[in-house]
Amino acid sequence: MIYSRLLLILILFCNLTSFGQVKNDRWLQQLLENKGSTLLHHVLSNPDSFQYQVIYTQIIRDQHNNPHFKNYYVNVDRDRYFNPASTVKLPTALAALEKLNKLSSHGIDRNTIMLTDSSYPGQTSVLKDTTSANGLPSVAQYIKKIFLVSDNDAYNRLYEFVGQQELNETLQKKGYKEVDITRRFVPMNEEENRHTNAIRFIKDGKPVYVQPAAYSQYHFNFTKKIFIGNAHYNWQDSLISKPMDFTTHNKLPLEDLQQMLRSVLFPHSLPRKKRFNLTEEDRSFLSHYMSAYPRESQFPSYDTTEYFDSYVKFFFKAGRQKPPASLHIYNKPGWSYGFLTDAAYVTESQNGIEFMLSAVIYVNRDGILNDDKYEYNEVGYPFFRDLFQVIYNLEKERKRKYIPVFPSEKQTAPSF
Repeated sequence: MIYSRLLLILILFCNLTSFGQVKNDRWLQQLLENKGSTLLHHVLSNPDSFQYQVIYTQIIRDQHNNPHFKNYYVNVDRDRYFNPASTVKLPTALAALEKLNKLSSHGIDRNTIMLTDSSYPGQTSVLKDTTSANGLPSVAQYIKKIFLVSDNDAYNRLYEFVGQQELNETLQKKGYKEVDITRRFVPMNEEENRHTNAIRFIKDGKPVYVQPAAYSQYHFNFTKKIFIGNAHYNWQDSLISKPMDFTTHNKLPLEDLQQMLRSVLFPHSLPRKKRFNLTEEDRSFLSHYMSAYPRESQFPSYDTTEYFDSYVKFFFKAGRQKPPASLHIYNKPGWSYGFLTDAAYVTESQNGIEFMLSAVIYVNRDGILNDDKYEYNEVGYPFFRDLFQVIYNLEKERKRKYIPVFPSEKQTAPSF
């Protein structure tokens, strides 16, 4: 009898442990299987190959237009590594704005001229920005470029402004314990990424705040080794016949990415600890550029044949057609090493639709990393498009007691 009870406890513990690692909602799985395309079925049937994760967030409004959130998951596992690529630009931008707000007594804000110096081997300086209206760099200009086209150099400059140590300590204090942002998006080793540049904020031709070069003493936990693929090309374009080591690369679990996006658009839906210290003007600025298209920007100005409307809108990457005017997608995607990731908040005012949708997929049939042979167009982008279509159709048919009330048609901030 005692043995049977112990066995039952052990079985229950194992089940709970498994549940804690991988989140699955059978309802969402069945919905995607029943309503999904042939390609979506193929992906869902091969979780080991495609390493996909999906979070669908249903938003229910009450009589006061307050949102209430219900998350549904498919194959979501915080312990399964994926390369977050450009999605780390979201927390870096938020941390940069929070840091500016701490420094507001110096009379600086996101529009103040920010000059970056070179302070360590491998670093580069920035003393002008021809994409801005005044020809000079600023935090605001970098954030615009991050959300409009996912500009790498813009991210590097914000990483340098916040500093590796402060950036990671900020995220840790907010409860994002499994997030590591270790590097810029340029070829640098671990030591070089710990060094960040001296920076000057300028007003009326004079420095009003000078930040010295910094060195990060932040301790990353690299005890868990992460290897991906069968082979890879290194920085010297030599083929290495063994898996690529991602142990010291950036890390950002999908659930945390979704929460960070939600913290901007729906700050009061999360505990205060999880939010960033942003002003209402910050949030309006962020949400405007999260949902804007490259063609809508004058400074910077983009070649729309290359930077088309859905360039950074994976959930609406249907060729190069323009999304409907009533559809708005607030998001931050990332793509690298065969991984595609996107976290989005979607509104469609014509039908009173809103929801959040986040997903990641790995498409690398030959198992070789850094060979630029990934099935982004054949499998990756269609996966996001088909996933979006299933959820959009569900939301279009879903009965709502209270229809969401959105701000003006061209939204600057949801403010819900």
